[in-house]
Amino acid sequence: MKKLIKVSLLLLSGIFIILTGYLWLTFVSPFGYKPTVALPEIDDNASYSVFVYGTLKKPWVRALVMGRAGKGVPATLPGYQQEARDIKPAPGAVTKGQVITVSGTELRALDRYERLGVRYERVELPLESGETVWVYQLMDPLVQELTDELAD
Repeated sequence: MKKLIKVSLLLLSGIFIILTGYLWLTFVSPFGYKPTVALPEIDDNASYSVFVYGTLKKPWVRALVMGRAGKGVPATLPGYQQEARDIKPAPGAVTKGQVITVSGTELRALDRYERLGVRYERVELPLESGETVWVYQLMDPLVQELTDELAD
């Protein structure tokens, strides 16, 4: 019986370590993140408004990525339709999401999580309220492939 308990604890510890490593690599780690373009300058003393419409709407994801969940304020982005993990321009469409206010350090963490310059680009768009915010939008695969070819 003691051997079964030891094996079970060892197995659970291994699963915990693997899960922790996966979460760290996915949400926090700079490893594997090599932007292909020059990233926009970020001022550490400024605050930034970011419209989130996917996984970042979940407070626990923001807490893992930025170190705090922050408060998401409901907002709508007119003229865009959400398609899976992306938003696409669509006349008359509205994407519901949240606006979070982040520091420069937190914006860098979001950029790393979204793989800015590799998978997503960060663009400024106006909300229905008229406020202009940063929004992560999936990069066009063709543009990404051409950029990769030019870099080689």
